Amino acid sequence: MPTLPIPFAYCHARRCISLLSLALLSLTTACGQTTTNPPLPPALVTDSATGKVDMPWLRQLLDSSATLRRQQVGVALADAATGAPLFGYNEAKYFTPASTMKLLSLYAGLTLLPDSLPSLRYFSRGDTLFFQGTGDPTFLHGDVPSRRAYAFLAKRPEKVLAYCDIACVPTYGPSWAWDDFGYYFQPERTAFPVYGNTVRFYAAPPLAVRAGAGAAVRLLPQHVRVFPRAFAPLTERAGEGFHLSPDQDDEMHVYRAVLENRFTYRPSPKKWIDEVPYRTSRSLLLHLLGDTLRRAIVGTVWHPRPSQDSIRTLRGLRADSLYRRMLRVSDNFLAEQLLLMASSQVGYRDSLSGQRAIRYLLKKELKALPDRPDWVDGSGLSRLNLLTPRTLTALLCQLHQQLPEPRLLSLLAAGGGQGTLRKRYFEPGPPKVTWLWGKTGTLTHTCNLAGYVRCKSGRLVAVTFFNNSIPGDDQATRNAMQRLLGEVRARL
Repeated sequence: MPTLPIPFAYCHARRCISLLSLALLSLTTACGQTTTNPPLPPALVTDSATGKVDMPWLRQLLDSSATLRRQQVGVALADAATGAPLFGYNEAKYFTPASTMKLLSLYAGLTLLPDSLPSLRYFSRGDTLFFQGTGDPTFLHGDVPSRRAYAFLAKRPEKVLAYCDIACVPTYGPSWAWDDFGYYFQPERTAFPVYGNTVRFYAAPPLAVRAGAGAAVRLLPQHVRVFPRAFAPLTERAGEGFHLSPDQDDEMHVYRAVLENRFTYRPSPKKWIDEVPYRTSRSLLLHLLGDTLRRAIVGTVWHPRPSQDSIRTLRGLRADSLYRRMLRVSDNFLAEQLLLMASSQVGYRDSLSGQRAIRYLLKKELKALPDRPDWVDGSGLSRLNLLTPRTLTALLCQLHQQLPEPRLLSLLAAGGGQGTLRKRYFEPGPPKVTWLWGKTGTLTHTCNLAGYVRCKSGRLVAVTFFNNSIPGDDQATRNAMQRLLGEVRARL
């Protein structure tokens, strides 16, 4: 056998080594000995015996969260289009829902009220127009104003305008915090609100003036404009002897006396705006109505004659405008008045009672919910309200079936858009992409969220995420919710 030249033998050996290395690499890859990440577990797992759908990966994330482990957590997910449950975590336990209760108030309005709000009821007899309230909150309201009732009363040809009382709920709901009377978020509930039952204060920066050349600059007293003007004589600047009690909020500008409409403001070097509820009464209502309408208003009783006096209802603002404001900024007053308006459409119309509307809805329209809600007010201010996560998610699915999807989502706060979700739940883009629409619910030690998540697959998922008994600040809880719902969006 002839001997190969040395260069040729060397090249042949290197070639054999290279082929052997490729073969070993292929074998290693086939055996799975690579550095690539293992595949994610399936997003949904179905139990073959029960047919129940679950997300074990989401359960593991909830269990392992250092933030969520320290508090009470409940989660329920369902397909918004079909209502099919997708996931539950303490979903049958009751929680304090806070302002997510406004979704039930929305359902009450959609079910019981027409497309335009009932502004007032009236009948005419001789030279007198008799009218009474329906709970409509929009009469000269600063954020959702409707001039329909104002123009109607101002232009009536009758010589006398007679306001008639109607039995109504107490000014505060059950278990509301009494010491929140001075905060903008807890106005009193009434049959005929005016100006949203609040006073607004607008303060300009103090003006700096100099008496002459070389003179020292001095600040003029801060000017505060009061609206409505009827409360200006009841407002005064805090004197040197004014002191806050230890439990009063030192970040507020205006303070109201507990049982009377006496307001005190503290001056500031900057401009500010404040809103404070006023204490309602029949005499004050007649005064405010007369002052704004520039007509004398008298008070009397509602006593129409059967078959002789024709009772009519004046329609006002489009209902969606009220729903949108109520949900996006979580307006407690609008939610409470909405429930009163809904009650005017149920049973006898001789009173306004949110409980009457609640009893009707739970017995008729919402009887199929998984767990009966403990529902005591329209806003969620009361801690007597109780809901389970699966019940609120079922309501979200019911709303999705009742309304066209674009209309429903337009009523809610949108991630990265407006309202309470403007800083979360969106991709910055461009273009900016919102992926969650919903309603937040916040009280001390409580941080909740309910709404709809648009997954990357296009699927819309109804979500309820309750967090109760949170110690301290809730920012970590908000971050954890966003992170986990982001995972849901990515995997479903």
